[in-house]
Amino acid sequence: MAIQHNIEQGPARTRVGQFAWMLFDFAAQPFHTLILTFIFAPYFATKLSANAVDGQAMWGYAIGIGGFVIAIMAPILGAMSDATGPRKPYIAFFSIFAILGSCLMYFAAPGTESGVFYAVIGVFLAIIGFEFATVFNNAMMANLAEDENIGLLSGFGWALGYVGGVLALVVVLALMSASPETGTTLFGLTPILGLDPMTHEGDRASGPLTAIWYVIFVIPMFMFTPDVPRIAPVKNAVRNGLLKLRTTLKTLPQRKSYFAYLLSSMFYRDGLNGLYAFGGIYAGGVLGLSIIQIGVFGIIAAAAGALGATAGAFADKKMGPKFVVTLCCNILILTCLLVVSTTTKTAFFILPLEDGSSTPLLIFYIAGALIGAAGGALQAASRTLLIRQVPKTEVAEAFGLFALTGRATSFIAPLSVGVMTSLSQSQQVGITPIIALFAMGAVGLIFVTRK
Repeated sequence: MAIQHNIEQGPARTRVGQFAWMLFDFAAQPFHTLILTFIFAPYFATKLSANAVDGQAMWGYAIGIGGFVIAIMAPILGAMSDATGPRKPYIAFFSIFAILGSCLMYFAAPGTESGVFYAVIGVFLAIIGFEFATVFNNAMMANLAEDENIGLLSGFGWALGYVGGVLALVVVLALMSASPETGTTLFGLTPILGLDPMTHEGDRASGPLTAIWYVIFVIPMFMFTPDVPRIAPVKNAVRNGLLKLRTTLKTLPQRKSYFAYLLSSMFYRDGLNGLYAFGGIYAGGVLGLSIIQIGVFGIIAAAAGALGATAGAFADKKMGPKFVVTLCCNILILTCLLVVSTTTKTAFFILPLEDGSSTPLLIFYIAGALIGAAGGALQAASRTLLIRQVPKTEVAEAFGLFALTGRATSFIAPLSVGVMTSLSQSQQVGITPIIALFAMGAVGLIFVTRK
């Protein structure tokens, strides 16, 4: 996984430091794969909540409120980090929230009054922890490779993250998550550690597994990846950070490419977050897929994501990150239309299907591969494209604003899906705002000139 040999081998650019930095993606990806998409979210919507429609709406509200908190704080903390230097203290602090929130999900047992409470509080804390830690880990990237190889570093890191997601998902499906009807896992095994299929203990245990996985694989980053040196006392961090952020926000409209990219990324990354958050819930409610079948979809999507991020890394180096991001947005628009057009009764809106047809499952798996490949390349290239917009002295602040206008404003997609689902009482209609977000993001990229 080492970046090409022409990267300068200095204190901040050793191959060990680069690989340790990439392991952060490997450590954090199970949160997105297991919790937000393929295991816990479908469990929450279909087993813990009263019905799938209410579950999809409630999950959207929980994620949306967490995103709103990040929206307020991420730019401020990013500016503070730029003003003082080191990123690792911030990563360590927010990792505590990530670990605690993930562990709480185990206590979200079905049939209990406290189950929904633990699930909602757990995902709220975890999304805050993982998202803030990611902001500061991303900010380290600019100093770890030469400018022309940043895309390779980002793409390979994202690919490694998907590998982590696949492996974690395989562990859950093979050894932990079991069908209440058969009592066995996808591989026909009895769940490990006496996990009870009737209370979905294996699905709930995906939370503690996420926490343990993160702790183990984030350690090399703290040990081997050089941090930015301290440039100012911590006691002045808040004041200096706020002053710096104020200056940036005041001049941002004049920095047209940077401004356009932040707005564009707000839409398309919001759409991608919504797609990941509701893909599994949609499959369970509309197509009637079991959690194990959704897990298989997850394996396909994550494996395709690793391949897509790797291919995107080379395309980024050759064609530039803007080309990669634009192409992926258009692929995801078409894929969303494919998913929305398919139910257990029809495919492509008009093609009737026989009862028990395997066509919906096949279409959903194909869509999973496309979502994984395009999503992996899109996210990796997005980090590179952002770094192209700012000098290195502003990179943490930039990723803070990136969180504000994209991942942090992810309350737009979940809340719009929640509201649309509640109003229409249809999961198909409820998911359509995601398509509009990708389209608006693709249009906004036209105005990004530093590509």
